[in-house]
Order: sequence, then structure tokens, then C-alpha cells
Amino acid sequence: MLSVDSIFFDVDGTLVNSAGDIAKAMNYTLNRLGIAEKPTREIASYIGTGVRDLARKSTGSDDDNIIDEAVRIFSEYYLSHSTDESTLYPHVKEMLEHFKGKRKFILTNRYKRFADVTLKGFGIRDYFEAILGGDDESCMKPSACVIDNFLPKLGIEKGRSLIVGDMAIDIMTGKNSGIKTCWVTYGLGRSEDLLGLSPDFIVDDIMELSRIIK
Repeated sequence: MLSVDSIFFDVDGTLVNSAGDIAKAMNYTLNRLGIAEKPTREIASYIGTGVRDLARKSTGSDDDNIIDEAVRIFSEYYLSHSTDESTLYPHVKEMLEHFKGKRKFILTNRYKRFADVTLKGFGIRDYFEAILGGDDESCMKPSACVIDNFLPKLGIEKGRSLIVGDMAIDIMTGKNSGIKTCWVTYGLGRSEDLLGLSPDFIVDDIMELSRIIK
């Protein structure tokens, strides 16, 4: 078993099955902009690299004015509808309670306020010491700076830290930062994207972390 003091969790595809609400909010946005709506599956494939990138790919535009407006509309709608259709993945609450003695953090490319409102909506925000969001586009997953800038401020040891996520970008972040990595198989990530990344651990159910972490 791994001796860990601090655990970093991704949100979408790891803790929360959120693709439906994100797609609904983005299609609302596209409709407002006069752009044809897209299938949930397509929009879900754009999740993980930040809100502006989601807007860029969904609108099919590189025009900053259009992207800015898309982000504005999406943000306004999503903040009021982030838990309409979303659900926690099985055993998330049980896992968080099991590790209540560990330091836990959210590490996401969502805007911080998006993560905050969603976690509060599911009653799990208080399990996490802090949210590291994708508000600073110059320092987002998979860059090592996300963790490197944060760990020293809180006296966290890399050797006793683990990142848990469902996408290659999460595993890359851990590898780039020199912390242990765990891939969850049930989320938005595809196994083929993990080829060559070799996460330290792979779980099919998040409660399996209890068999990995001391």
C-alpha cells in the first residue's frame, strides 16, 4: 500500500458524471449564438482542457469575441444548472468519508467557481481543503506548474501525494509533477489515450483507493 498524506482529485469523469449538464449548457450557448447544437457525446469529448477550449471546439470558432461571448453565456447558465442531470459516481461519498483524515484537494481545468458550485450541490465541498481550478490559462493541467506552485505553500511532500483522474491529462500532470498517479477507468477518458503513460494505479471503482492508500 502507498503512504499518502495528500490526494488530488479531478472532477468531471472522476467524482462527477457531469457530461449531460455540460452539454446542455453548451447547447444552450450555441443556440443563443445561432450555431447548430451538437450531440452530447461530441461535446463530452471536448471536456477536460478548460472552459475556453470547450467553447472554442464547440463553436468551431477561433474568434476571441465569439469565444468570450460563449464563455459568458455558458458560465451564466451552468452556474445555475450544474447538478440538474449530473450524479456522483458510485461510492464517491463513501470514499471521501473513508479518507476524511487525509488532506484532499480538487485539481481541475474547470473554473474554480464551477467546481465549487457543483461540489456544494452534491454536499461534498467540505471534504476538500482547496480547489485548484483552470482560471489561469497559463497554468493548467497537464503543466507541472499547477502542482509545483501549490505544494510548497502548504508543506505537501510530492513523495506522499497522489493524483486521481479519468483522463490522460491527469496522469500527465502527475508524471510531469513527480507525484503518484491513479487512473479511474469509468470516466470520460479513453484507455487508448493512456498508452505509454503507465499510471501507477488503475481502478474501476473509486472505493478501490482504500486498498491502495494507507
